[in-house]
Amino acid sequence: MSHSHPQINAFREQILNAAKNRTSLSIEGGGTKSWYGNPNNFTKLETRAYSGILEYQPEELVITACAGTPLKEIEAALTEKNQTLPFEPPHFGENATFGGAIAAGLAGPGRITVGNFRDFVLGARIIDGKGQDLSFGGKVMKNVAGYDVSRLLPGSLGTLALLLEASVKVLPKPAATVTLRCQIPQDKALKILNEWAGQPLPLSASCWIGSAKGGDGELTFRLAGAAAAVKAAIPLMGPLVNAIELNHEVAEHFWNDLREQKVSAFANLGGDQTLYRLALPAACGPITIASAADEIILEWHGQQRWIKAPGDEASFKAIKALASSHGGHAARFRQGANVDPSHQRFTLLSEQAHSKALEAVQDRLRSAFDPAGVFATKRLP
Repeated sequence: MSHSHPQINAFREQILNAAKNRTSLSIEGGGTKSWYGNPNNFTKLETRAYSGILEYQPEELVITACAGTPLKEIEAALTEKNQTLPFEPPHFGENATFGGAIAAGLAGPGRITVGNFRDFVLGARIIDGKGQDLSFGGKVMKNVAGYDVSRLLPGSLGTLALLLEASVKVLPKPAATVTLRCQIPQDKALKILNEWAGQPLPLSASCWIGSAKGGDGELTFRLAGAAAAVKAAIPLMGPLVNAIELNHEVAEHFWNDLREQKVSAFANLGGDQTLYRLALPAACGPITIASAADEIILEWHGQQRWIKAPGDEASFKAIKALASSHGGHAARFRQGANVDPSHQRFTLLSEQAHSKALEAVQDRLRSAFDPAGVFATKRLP
């Protein structure tokens, strides 16, 4: 990875000053996800000045870039070589950066098949809260040994260290992609998606949108992979649910809008409502939330569900309890304009039996990387 650069020295200076003054810095790239996570009013450390693709080896399926690089610049370089970030990170705005996408750790429709951002980060260069310039991991999977810090950065929302550069694994675009659509009730959609996911079919993404109260909804599912595999799967899957094939451009538009939450079911979040994200196990059937708005969105074969419901503490508590009773968890993803911004956004590790022990690990990591609390913005609990 590249050596010292005037911008890196400026970052270090800002971090060392904050450590000395015991103040915190809020890392920001393009600011397109500034609404995500717990809010704060700390001084910004802006990454956009440190931008550019440092190395791209299409034959090795690896791209290395600076954190401030626009995400669309990375994607354009990959498209030129018919490659892609297969987990489809959402941009949520024109100025999304590579570092911001990693820090948010969010993934789009393809996540269910290929894994999340964390699975693709091979190496990272960071500045910690002591001003140390550190590199972890490598550019090939087999380099990774021991406790890999580069894998801890996705989803850390800038609360661990300043990400300078990262090497990420990319994949060739699938040879064939086809999208099918049908009308089907939620319980049947969940059942058949679960069955298909357990079979050697090229199912790469799914989305069901409909009423929480029952009746038919719209199931859209994508097949991607080798041309022969996709061609063979269409007559096996389509007739089972009376699905019709979508025009390629219409399909592409739909998956892109779903990734960016521009599908109409995401729109019109009421001032007192919150968009809740539920993460649930594969076998979980339909669940009912009395206070929720009628329309719901199911992604990742039902493992990610989006509902709009009142944004108050009591509602969040009930939704968390319901998700937990099914072996999952919930988060306040987007807040309506009138919801108290200081409300806790995530289910705390201590609230979940399976992640309680991770709290101590998280505390140790933070104190090792950032003893003065430079990145302690509380954006992530």
